[in-house]
Amino acid sequence: MTQAMTEVETAAERNGSALRCVGLRKRFGPTVAVDGLDLAVPRGQLLALLGPSGCGKTTTLRMIAGLERPDAGDIWIHGRQVDGAGWVPPERRRVGFVFQDLALFPHLDVRGNVAFGLGDAPPERVEEMIALARLQGLERRMPHELSGGQQQRVALARCLVPGPDLVLLDEPFSNLDRMLRAAVRAEVRELLQAAGVTSVFVTHDNEEALSIADHVAVMLDGRVRQVGTPSSVYAEPVDGEVAELVGETNLLSGSVRDHRASSPIGEVAATGLPDGPCRILIRPEAIGIQPDDAGAAVVLDVEYYGHDELIRCAADGQEIVVRVVGAGPPIAAGDRVRLRMVGAAQALPA
Repeated sequence: MTQAMTEVETAAERNGSALRCVGLRKRFGPTVAVDGLDLAVPRGQLLALLGPSGCGKTTTLRMIAGLERPDAGDIWIHGRQVDGAGWVPPERRRVGFVFQDLALFPHLDVRGNVAFGLGDAPPERVEEMIALARLQGLERRMPHELSGGQQQRVALARCLVPGPDLVLLDEPFSNLDRMLRAAVRAEVRELLQAAGVTSVFVTHDNEEALSIADHVAVMLDGRVRQVGTPSSVYAEPVDGEVAELVGETNLLSGSVRDHRASSPIGEVAATGLPDGPCRILIRPEAIGIQPDDAGAAVVLDVEYYGHDELIRCAADGQEIVVRVVGAGPPIAAGDRVRLRMVGAAQALPA
């Protein structure tokens, strides 16, 4: 069992898997898009599939939906195999799909768009979903008359009308401006929770993944590299690539001796690593900073954001970023400072 199938796999076994993928592979000509992907999603959970562009996220989603056929591997949805030995077409998988561009019909009003997904469900489901998505009073509006968040809710309501076992969302917030995203993310999560449906959404935005998902699956080079709760993936990434993808980090050169790793900021435990070179992972908010004329670090620049500021420093020939939340000591470029660890750090193989 890979690391990607440990923490969430345990929850999936306990609660029952809504989705299980084993050994998925997909190639487009010479390009390997998905390369032996394993994934398990417990029932009722919202999982974020996080990764950079081109890592195979959308291809994975399309294989789960039945829009692409894998070259190898198996997919089970609520215990029923839908790929591999027994192919099930998309319309029989009970999977809802919200596309990146939402795909609302411009000639249909809100009610018409929601009702389009009705299928064999009873007509009253349309009213239920309009109410659940808080679209009452907007039923006769056309898509171009809606805000971005309202359009998102229409697309999701249409997806939920037939009562799918699984909902897939492909970069659902990418078309919204940054100021609107946080509010819409919260609305979408609330709607999915109210519907009680298991969901997987694809994103390249670590803030989106960490803020609304129950679990995050980090995908790189066609495989899931790590799966866990947002806090566990952020605090204990399996390697430097995952660490940098999940959030801003410092990866410093260091050395191990007698199970301790030294860095320009201090020492950390390095249990299990042999003596010699290593890398030390320290999140910017885990570093304290204080003006000190005799300090070993020099401030290169300061980026002020109101709620926090990022201070870029140089020490022992390495660049170190510090995040100060709230009102910190007055520091400017060129100042000498003393750095210290005030949070967790992690030693990784060089």
